[in-house]
This record gives sequence, structure tokens and C-alpha cells, in this order.
Amino acid sequence: MRRADRLFQIVQYLRSGRLLTARILAERLEVSERTIYRDIADLQASGVPIDGEAGIGYLMRDGYDLPPLMFTREEIAALIISARITSAWGGVKMALAAQTALEKIETVLPDDMKQSADSTSVFAFGFQVPETIRTAIDDLNLAIGDRRTVYLDYADESGARTERSVEPLALYFWGKVWTLVGWCRLREDFRMFRIDRISALDVTEERFKPQQGRTLRDFLVRMKREGDDPSSPSCNRPHGQ
Repeated sequence: MRRADRLFQIVQYLRSGRLLTARILAERLEVSERTIYRDIADLQASGVPIDGEAGIGYLMRDGYDLPPLMFTREEIAALIISARITSAWGGVKMALAAQTALEKIETVLPDDMKQSADSTSVFAFGFQVPETIRTAIDDLNLAIGDRRTVYLDYADESGARTERSVEPLALYFWGKVWTLVGWCRLREDFRMFRIDRISALDVTEERFKPQQGRTLRDFLVRMKREGDDPSSPSCNRPHGQ
């Protein structure tokens, strides 16, 4: 992360109105506490109204706000519900990103909109999602964004195990099951892999380039042509065969 981006993130975290220690900020930004102390000092020197001190915590003084966002009540509810579902069923990093996104939105909402946000009574619980799957979701999401090849130790529906080299393209959530869509080099074709059947996952340093006939768009075009929409629960596409 660039230093300018890190400073921006610190300001956004502190604008939530919560007292945050250097340790918490360091964990969220994946830097040392010493780096946070230096960044806070530089922000204070530039005029950002941050109060606090090392060992106690920091918060932003009132008055350092952006103009209110023009969300409708329905849009706010949709954002909150989406964030709660992501927090319950997504990866660990996804869950943190969803929470911080809500905090950023909340800081710039008018008071009446904040009350509407607090009263949104739709919840999601993710106690059925093991930590290993949450971690795999984060790793695969990162690999998709960086276009990095992944190696999978995978079991199909019959329990037969294979090792696959896959170019990851997308993640699909089916309500309780996450699947990875990718180009399988073993089968030389598109495949969908259930993440809960992946026993070992390695994100390599090898970057793959999009090739005609094996991109996500190509996959979706084929699914539509075959009448098998992967976004539908009725999709019969074989998983990792």
C-alpha cells in the first residue's frame, strides 16, 4: 500500500468516532506500530484534527467531515444487509472491508439517515463457515485480482482426489457453498470447484494473461449458450471434474 493511501485509510478509520489504538490501526493496515505513530504525527502536523497519544489511542475531533452522501433509505438498508452478509459468509478480509465501508458511510450520513441505518433489522449469521474456508476465499479473491495461478488439492463428488493447476476467474456464492470458476490446465477446460472440497491451496507467483477462449466472459457466454446459468441455483455444471 502506498503511504498516501495508508494516510487516507487512517483518516477514514478515525472518522468513525471510535477510539483506536496504534496497535489496532497497525493490524488493519499491516504495518508496524512505529509506522502508525509516524503517520499520525505527520497528519497532525498537516492540520488533521486528531486527538490522543501513544498507549491510549486516537480519535478525530468533530467537524472533520465530508458532505453527506445522497443515499435513499432503501439504498442504506441494501448496503447494510450486503455488508452483514459479507461479514457472515465472506472471507476474513472481506468481512473487515465490509465493516470499515459501513463505518465510512455512517460518518457522512445525516442524523436521520443514521437512525434509519441503526434500525435495519435484517441479519446474517456465519457460524457454519469454517475459518479455513474464509481464508481460502480471501486467498482466491487476491489471486483472481492479481491473475495468479493457483494449485489445488481437490476432491470431486465421488471423493477422488486430484491436483489441479488453475487460472482463477471468479468466485460464486450459492447461499451456503462458495465455488471457484477457473480454467483447469489438467482438463484444458473451464471448471467450477467447491471451496469446501479444496484440502490444500497454493497461490503461486506465476501470473497468467487472459487468452481468447478462456476468460470469464468466454465462460459466461458458453454457459448461456448451453442454457446453464452459473448465477442460478439450478446450475448443473460439474464441479471440478
